[in-house]
Amino acid sequence: ALTEEILLTMARSLHERYGVDNLCIAGGVGLNSVANWKIYKQTPFKNVWIQPAAGDDGAALGAALYTWNTVLDKPRTWAMEDAYLGPDFTPDQMREAIEERGVPYETLSDDELADRVAGYIEDGDVIGWFQGRMEFGPRALGCRSIVADPRREDMKDIINAKIKFRERFRPFAPSVLREEVSEWFEMDADSPYMLMVPPVREDKRDKVPAITHVDGTGRVQTVTADRNPRYHALISAFGRRTGVPMVLNTSFNVRGEPVVCTPQDAFNTFCNTGIDKLILGNFVVSEKPPGSVLGGPVKYTVREDAELFLVT
Repeated sequence: ALTEEILLTMARSLHERYGVDNLCIAGGVGLNSVANWKIYKQTPFKNVWIQPAAGDDGAALGAALYTWNTVLDKPRTWAMEDAYLGPDFTPDQMREAIEERGVPYETLSDDELADRVAGYIEDGDVIGWFQGRMEFGPRALGCRSIVADPRREDMKDIINAKIKFRERFRPFAPSVLREEVSEWFEMDADSPYMLMVPPVREDKRDKVPAITHVDGTGRVQTVTADRNPRYHALISAFGRRTGVPMVLNTSFNVRGEPVVCTPQDAFNTFCNTGIDKLILGNFVVSEKPPGSVLGGPVKYTVREDAELFLVT
């Protein structure tokens, strides 16, 4: 509460001094999504932009831009319009990662992919979603994500138990179509980096319990077709099927490990958790190789002291 009070005081003072409408935030405290939302709602700034790698990792971006713009005196032409700045991999590299494990797979067309995977999510499967360039920063934003059905009240417990191996209270975030965000949340603003926590509209909370926090809020990521067309297509397909234009999104990793980067990383996490299906580009993998830690159905127990223990 004190941190939020200090940040609000600083922001109001800046607006009073300079009278501008736009505020940019960086530094590790910029990952405080609750405070960011309060700054947006409770100060005169009309636009608030938070650098998605706001912690120490963002220093790499600052060093590069400083060198380019100031040391080399190059024009300031580049703008950070998305966080998809990491490595990507070719279809051949993805296929090789699957075939070296000796499991069957299916190849879908772009037109088939979104609706097929949306159907898996509707049926209750937890999906490892690996597409395009890896995200820069701590948030998975639809390229290295685990996605699931936000309508299922038990989905948070399921993912914490059989995939994340972490405490029961840990929340998950919604990825929602930008054009639909105001219908489901008390906001009408861009939040592409999952760094604001607005209230879920009261009449919608019972429809998406898996992404609604105990105080009725959700840590929103808005998704647009121009910045992540494949993820937008997936959420759109799920919306057509269910009437809910969002998916539950969490980072593609397990507790204690970094977010997956390569197709091999993704396959290892798929094998060693209860993820039901792995989507690598246009390839769908439903079977795990013999010897996987969690090669079959997973049973789990929920202990009331907020710890989750896995039982295979």
